[in-house]
Amino acid sequence: MAIDRYAERQDVPVDPETGKPYLNTVAALAIAPNGVGAELSDYVAQAIAVIRDSGLPNETNAMFTNLEGDLDEVVAVAVAAAKKLAEQGYRTGVTLKLDIRPGFTGQLAEKPALVDHLLAEGTDGAPHTA
Repeated sequence: MAIDRYAERQDVPVDPETGKPYLNTVAALAIAPNGVGAELSDYVAQAIAVIRDSGLPNETNAMFTNLEGDLDEVVAVAVAAAKKLAEQGYRTGVTLKLDIRPGFTGQLAEKPALVDHLLAEGTDGAPHTA
C-alpha cells in the first residue's frame, strides 16, 4: 500500500494481530493541576512519567508532550496521565490536540523533517500540487 502525503484520503491499514483498523495518531498533550502554586514542574513530571512509561514514541518540549500511536492507545495514555493528577484530588486541566492520519507512521520525526527539507529547498510556502 503506497502512501501519498498529498492525497486527501488513504487506505486504512489493519493491525494483523487484532484485526482492527490502525489509526495512526500524533497527539500534543499538556496536563497540569490548578491551585498548586506558581511552579507546576513537579506535577507535570508525574503526568509525563505515565506517558513515557506507556512505551509509545514521545517527546517533551516546553509546552506539550507529543506522542504517537494508534488512536485508542494514545487516548488511553492521555486519560491515564490526566488521572495521575486528578486521582490525587487536584483539579486538572488537559489540552489535547490529535492528528489522526491512517496509513502513516513515524510522524514525530517525519513531519519536522519534511518542513526542514522544504525550508532548505527555499520553498515559497505555496501548496504542493500533484
